[in-house]
Amino acid sequence: MIKLIVGQKGLGKTKKLIDMANSAAKTSDGHVVFIDRDKQHIYDLHYDVRFVETENFPLSNYRELVGFVCGILSQDNDIKEIFVDGLTKVIHDIDNDGLLKLCKKFETLSQTNEVDFVMSMNCDAETLPDELKSLTI
Repeated sequence: MIKLIVGQKGLGKTKKLIDMANSAAKTSDGHVVFIDRDKQHIYDLHYDVRFVETENFPLSNYRELVGFVCGILSQDNDIKEIFVDGLTKVIHDIDNDGLLKLCKKFETLSQTNEVDFVMSMNCDAETLPDELKSLTI
């Protein structure tokens, strides 16, 4: 499963994502990973959530993020949920085509590894490709 939390800055996307990650940490039968550009929200997360900062790993396109996530998944077979905060900040160069390709890759990973993805990003739902509008929450 893939879900997108979208909207303009200041609408509470990060808070919602953190709440979802904390809830998952308490109820999931596996591990929960939270990927963020910096450590700003590290202390807002439940101690069972594995926090991954990408600031020292310059991810410039969707392919690099997919590889990064595959590396994380290869080290822990018990991951059940991955949360990515600020997708447009984690990946410095992503357009609608790249976003569509990223979601397709994550959908494949989701099915083969039984892991759910929830990502937040600054954009309007109306600007998303039609194929992705059903993924928004």
